[in-house]
Amino acid sequence: MDVAVIKYNAGNVQSVLYALERLGANASLTDNWEAIKKADKVIFPGQGEASTAMKYLKERKLDELIKELEQPFFGICLGLQLLCEHSEEYDTDCLGIFPVKVKKFPPEDKVPHIGWNNLENLKSPLLDGLDDNAYVYYVHSFFAEIHSAYTIATSHYITDFSALLHRDNYYAMQAHPEKSSVSGEKILTNFLKL
Repeated sequence: MDVAVIKYNAGNVQSVLYALERLGANASLTDNWEAIKKADKVIFPGQGEASTAMKYLKERKLDELIKELEQPFFGICLGLQLLCEHSEEYDTDCLGIFPVKVKKFPPEDKVPHIGWNNLENLKSPLLDGLDDNAYVYYVHSFFAEIHSAYTIATSHYITDFSALLHRDNYYAMQAHPEKSSVSGEKILTNFLKL
């Protein structure tokens, strides 16, 4: 199975590639349109800042490509936030796959949210085999609001937020599955089976 991991100058990509390799996927880091379009699955990972990442995507017209893809697509951390409509981080318009706003956690002395936190209200085949309250690993200062149609799991830190989102072929997760031990490996395995 060929997995394209979208290159857009965001951090934390290598650990995603290692995790996919451990699961037996043939993964490559690329910003090449044809390679991304041909892949069986696409992963959009990253840590970083929304406006810089969106600028890179637009310069390479990857923003247009992402909206056209039909194969299973998985955004991770910043990848989830960029799939939303708008981020408060430097007032950034994002890709709009999910009609959801990304906001900064208040207050300043409580961010970033780093560490293990549980998933609640699980409702997707992507989460098959996980117990309600399975723990995953977070590093983020911004969060996606909850959407009644597209939120497939929630977490709580200061406020409830979308831990995972799903719409059509697009899935996204705020935590880092590649750093989330057994729970994260299960989610990546489920994604590869979609």
